[in-house]
Amino acid sequence: MQTFNDPIRLQQMIRQWRSEGLKVAFVPTMGNLHDGHIELVHQARARADKVVASIFVNPMQFGEGEDLDAYPRTLEADQQRLVSAGCDLLFTPEAALLYPGGLQVQTYIEVPSLTTIHCGSSRPGHFRGVATVVCKLFNLVQPDLACFGNKDYQQLAVIRTLVRDLNMPVQILGVDTVRDPDGLAMSSRNGYLTEAERAIAPGLKRTLDALADILRAEGVTRRATLEQLSEQRLQESGFRPDFIRICHADTLQPAEPGDSQLVILAAAYLGQARLIDNLTVEIRR
Repeated sequence: MQTFNDPIRLQQMIRQWRSEGLKVAFVPTMGNLHDGHIELVHQARARADKVVASIFVNPMQFGEGEDLDAYPRTLEADQQRLVSAGCDLLFTPEAALLYPGGLQVQTYIEVPSLTTIHCGSSRPGHFRGVATVVCKLFNLVQPDLACFGNKDYQQLAVIRTLVRDLNMPVQILGVDTVRDPDGLAMSSRNGYLTEAERAIAPGLKRTLDALADILRAEGVTRRATLEQLSEQRLQESGFRPDFIRICHADTLQPAEPGDSQLVILAAAYLGQARLIDNLTVEIRR
């Protein structure tokens, strides 16, 4: 695996692959890789001739008071994991390359229908930063296929929408959430959990499972009440709930009676960590 921080060398390599008729897949990350990231590489490897990954801790998607400076940087270990997973090229740009004029004057991408709700409400500007950096990375790598985890369900919806609306010739593949044996979704921020908090953390998934069972039995008849009761359950378990929302799986708008394809979106604080998770639910008539 080669590692470049120079976009010219990156694009030279990709042009060479293109001249050979090879298909290119892309896995953008912020590093501190875990098994969920590696599954993205495996899925990319299965669908393309060459796999490019990127590691860039994107300052544009961090808000005031968030953990930009504390976010773990583990490049050497990440490189070893990517080599073992079969990655062909790693792109590690600096912020000055992607934002040469600074964030205050940077052109940005906004996806209005999706960026101000749920996590976007709790983290203003976050999805603007995600959409902007993904668009820039797509322009640099120009992949045929890009892989993203379903754990960040709202992020995946934002990316699919921007690709559709901007007519970008990139296939977006959502990859199933990778979980620890006790159900906790793998996340770089799980490393912030203390031993006691780690024992509590699987309660987030258990709460979603319990809510999903009720929805399958009742349908969407008590949405607001069920959301409130689920947040209360999290709080009693030791979490500080941000939100639990029962949504239409495509639009992420509040689910209505009669909707059959649902997603439960959840975010909750546990100590220093903000954990997110989701669960898709099909209501059978």
